[in-house]
Amino acid sequence: MPIEFQFPDPRLADSDGLLAVGGDLSVQSLVTAYSHGIFPWYNKDSPILWWSPDPRLILFPLKFKLSASLQHRISRGIFTIRVDHDFAAVIRHCAGIKRKGQTGTWITDDVIKAYLALHDDGLAHSFETYYKDNLVGGLYGVSLGRAFFGESMFYLMTDASKIALNSLVNWAINRQFQFIDAQQSTKHLKSMGAEEVDRDSFLNLLDEAMKYPTLKGKWVL
Repeated sequence: MPIEFQFPDPRLADSDGLLAVGGDLSVQSLVTAYSHGIFPWYNKDSPILWWSPDPRLILFPLKFKLSASLQHRISRGIFTIRVDHDFAAVIRHCAGIKRKGQTGTWITDDVIKAYLALHDDGLAHSFETYYKDNLVGGLYGVSLGRAFFGESMFYLMTDASKIALNSLVNWAINRQFQFIDAQQSTKHLKSMGAEEVDRDSFLNLLDEAMKYPTLKGKWVL
């Protein structure tokens, strides 16, 4: 029987947020990590790296900023939103997109396999934007308690990922989720209402969110 990887206290992470090296991407390891404010992020040529950054970027659902242009695009009704319809396609699109200033992707085949297993266990979810039945944008993440841990987004049409995020926000509001974890700070997400909190505040929020049962299983709108 393999020895379960033991995570250090997330408050012991270094100044860059790196907390631990090694372990595995089993469902149990990932659940333990996320429930303690830790997530994996590494490239294919390195061992598994686990992070707990300070500050942490989070989005309180009620503080989401829906721009007039995005509201107009949604109101046109040309896009269809689905949840957990094609998780595998979403994560593979996220792995394949080119990001400014980055070469390659951290979403390796092993990561895809791990999050597919989380999805099969009803703990990882995707919000998907369709145009004429074609997948044109979306996001995926992990949900535990009343928290959603966003992992990655992609779009093939303008605003398609933002439309998926708007659907996640509405889902979170309707089910009294306490926050959406965006992990690391970006101007893009800040412009939509996400804000930085220090690690201790984040862990306190996480403790509260974890007091509630997890909405496990396939989600539907």
